[in-house]
Amino acid sequence: MTSQLERSSPPTKRMPGASFFGADLGASLVVFLVAVPLCVGIAAASGVPVELGILTGIVGGLVVGLMPGSSIQVSGPAAGLTVLVASAVHQHGLAMLGVIVLGAGLIQVLLGLAKLGTWFRAISPAVVQGMLAGIGLVIILGQIYPVGGLEQPDTTVAKFTGLGELASAMVNTPAGQSGLGLAVLALLIMAGWKRLVPAPVNLVPGALVAVVVASAAAFALDLPVKKVEVGSLLGALNTPDLGAFGSIDFAVVGSMITFALIASAESLFSAAAVDRMHDAPKTQFNKELVAQGAGNTICGVFGALPMTAVIVRSAANVQAGAKTKASRVMHGAWLLLFVVLLPGVLGFIPLAVLGALLLQAGWKLLELKSLVQLARENRSEAAIVVFTAVMILATDLLVGTLAGLAVAVVKTAIEVSRMHVRAEHTDEHVRLELGGNATFLKLPHLLEHLEELPSDKHVHLDMTTVRHLDRACHQAVESWVDEHRRNEGSVEVAMPAKVG
Repeated sequence: MTSQLERSSPPTKRMPGASFFGADLGASLVVFLVAVPLCVGIAAASGVPVELGILTGIVGGLVVGLMPGSSIQVSGPAAGLTVLVASAVHQHGLAMLGVIVLGAGLIQVLLGLAKLGTWFRAISPAVVQGMLAGIGLVIILGQIYPVGGLEQPDTTVAKFTGLGELASAMVNTPAGQSGLGLAVLALLIMAGWKRLVPAPVNLVPGALVAVVVASAAAFALDLPVKKVEVGSLLGALNTPDLGAFGSIDFAVVGSMITFALIASAESLFSAAAVDRMHDAPKTQFNKELVAQGAGNTICGVFGALPMTAVIVRSAANVQAGAKTKASRVMHGAWLLLFVVLLPGVLGFIPLAVLGALLLQAGWKLLELKSLVQLARENRSEAAIVVFTAVMILATDLLVGTLAGLAVAVVKTAIEVSRMHVRAEHTDEHVRLELGGNATFLKLPHLLEHLEELPSDKHVHLDMTTVRHLDRACHQAVESWVDEHRRNEGSVEVAMPAKVG
């Protein structure tokens, strides 16, 4: 009897927590392997010690990873902020970086508490795409110089004018030839890894494989290339002192606001994209903005790089099977252990290989395939993307983005201000019917039609179907009616029910 009861008993179920932990543990290791070369490469491209990039990744995992907002997306230093950081360090010095990042974090916290997080989704997608494409162009134009063994010029003009010298260095100098070869090797590995290597081996990030293989080749062949300079994590801390806070001026405040807005937009757009990839609870945008702000505040205290939610790491987290926020917290713990126990490993990485890593990141930000598709569907939107990207390349990130936003607003205003005019002529009178939105943008078009009306016929001006009549057009119509009647013309006007 006992054995029969035992055979009929239901099988023991595994606790969901255990299965989730196994999935999150595996995902955290994958995200850690993705994060290491990116943290190092972004810090090097930003002109700061590489330890500060890893420190930002640690804060993104251990601090932001524990906070409410999003459960799956992963935070850390982002290629999209490289241009901002490099510009801020060049303009204000490394000592002010912590102050700027701390201020940006506090602004993000205030924006989240004011429940303004969801408003970031109202930004024109074309402007955002143009912003990312512009950042991609700046990254590409800058990172080809480390590949050739040269220092990156400070200005966009100098980067263009220095291309001839760069090409010569790649062809004629041992450092340039070696750097070019290593970069090509790394790019080929990253491009073909997922396609050529079977599962489950291809779960190892291609970027990590490229860095390991190219660095090993540089070491084995004793190539004359510059390599990452590594110190201790504690020694790299860039905590701002009281004197730095006393140096805050309008330019520094402007940098804080720029960092906060760009980092917030990138994080929340990333959240919207990542939410479509998984079935876990969706992002609470205002709470996520507070979490990002708290992370940047702590990064500012340490003088580290600013952080955002990063789509590359977040997508890797989803694809590796993460179930809860534990995966992103553990990835931060692995980063901490790595920089404490194995910091010397970073010193084997050539700067040309990191340049190749960022060249690929910049190329992805361009999204040329998406731009071509957009141009086929909506040329004006594609024009905004191109205009924003070119303005960022020609000026800077803030000016270029604001210029793109201004063009997007004007385009929307023109499209919204569509007004149709229809005229019916008889022997004795003219009926002019207006419809749509009569705004100041259509004022020249409206006056042109009114001035063409004959003065010897009775005019019936029907505006009852106008949805919106602004003050400029209203005053223009009243002025024309008064003038028409002074010239002994007969006019009758039917105004819309509501005048704006």
